[in-house]
Amino acid sequence: MTLKQAVAKVLAEAGTPLHYQEITQRILQRGLWHTQGKTPEATVNAQLAVDIKRLGADSLFQRTDPGLFALRAWGLPDVAAKGKSAERGPGPVIAPAPRLSFLEAAERVLAQQTSHEPLHYREITRLVLEQGLVQTKGLTPEATLYAQVLSETRRRTARGEAPRFALHGKGFVGLAKWMGVGLAFQIEQHNAQVRRKLHSRLLTMPPDLFEALIAQLLVALGFDDVVVTGRSGDGGIDVRGTLVVGDVVRTRMAVQVKRWKHNVQAPVIQMVRGSLGTHEQGLIITTSDFSKGALEEAQRPNAVPVALMNGEQLIRLLIENDLGVAHHSYDLIDLSEAQEDTPQTQEEVNIVEGEG
Repeated sequence: MTLKQAVAKVLAEAGTPLHYQEITQRILQRGLWHTQGKTPEATVNAQLAVDIKRLGADSLFQRTDPGLFALRAWGLPDVAAKGKSAERGPGPVIAPAPRLSFLEAAERVLAQQTSHEPLHYREITRLVLEQGLVQTKGLTPEATLYAQVLSETRRRTARGEAPRFALHGKGFVGLAKWMGVGLAFQIEQHNAQVRRKLHSRLLTMPPDLFEALIAQLLVALGFDDVVVTGRSGDGGIDVRGTLVVGDVVRTRMAVQVKRWKHNVQAPVIQMVRGSLGTHEQGLIITTSDFSKGALEEAQRPNAVPVALMNGEQLIRLLIENDLGVAHHSYDLIDLSEAQEDTPQTQEEVNIVEGEG
C-alpha cells in the first residue's frame, strides 16, 4: 500500500479531517505504511502538500486548515477559501495547536499529570476542550471521549496488546504506563510472554502446519477460495485466495510465507511479483521484518502491488482471531455510583494463553 493509499484509508475511516501528525500515527500503528525515516510526520505532510499543489482539484486530498487534511470528495472548503491566507495585522503569527482525535487528546492531557493520578473522564474532556486539542460539534463530548477510551481499551486487550489507558472504575482513567505493579501490569507481562512464545512456536512449526495456519488466518481476515499450494512448486507461492470486501470487491491474492529470522530483501518482492497470475496481487507474510529496499520495491510506482505483513503484525492478527492462543476472561466487579451517567460496574480482563 502506498503512502497516499494509506492516508486515504485512514481519512475515510475517520470520516473527519485529521492533522497530519494524527494521520501519521494511525497509519504507522496499523502497519499500513512503513518508513525508515526519522521524521515520518514531515514526510506525510510534505507528500500531501505536493500532491495537492501538483494535482489541484484532481487530488484526492485537500487542506482545510493549516496542517489539517481531508478527502476532497467530502466537499469541504479549502483553507484559502476560508480566508486563512488573508492579510494579517502586525505581530507574530501563532500557529494553531494541532487538532487531535479524542484518544490522542486524552493521552496528552493525562501525560501532563506529573502526579500520575487518574482523572475522571469529564475532567479529561474539560481540559481537552480548554486546551483546544479537539474541535467537536457534538453535544456530549465527554460521552464520546469515554466511549472511545473504553472501546480502544477493550479492543487492544482482546488482541493481547498493552492498552494505553488504565480504567480505574467509576469513570476514572489513567495511563497504563503508570502502572508498574498490580493486576493490569501482571496481565500485560503475561501476555507479552505468550506473544514471544507464539513467535518462537511459529519458527519451529512443521512447514505444512505453518502454511495451514496462515490459510486459517486468511479465512479469518475475509478471504474466500483459500488453497495451500506451497508443496506444489507453484512459483514460490504458498497460498492463493480471494480477498472479499463487503461482498462487492474481490481481489485475487497470491501469498508467500517466509519463516525467517532475518529481514526479507527486495529480490523476494521481485520474485513474488514475477510469480503472479493474471489479475493477481501479491502478499508476503514473514515472521521477521522487511528491509528498507524491500519496502521501497513493494511500493514501486507502476508495478503490481505487493502487500507486506511482518512478524509483529502476524502475531497481532493471530491473537486477535484466536489462532494459536486462547483468551481467558475474568470479571472484576466494583461498586457503582448512582449519579454516574455511564457507570462502570464491571471490567473484563482478557488473559492470553498459548494453545498446546
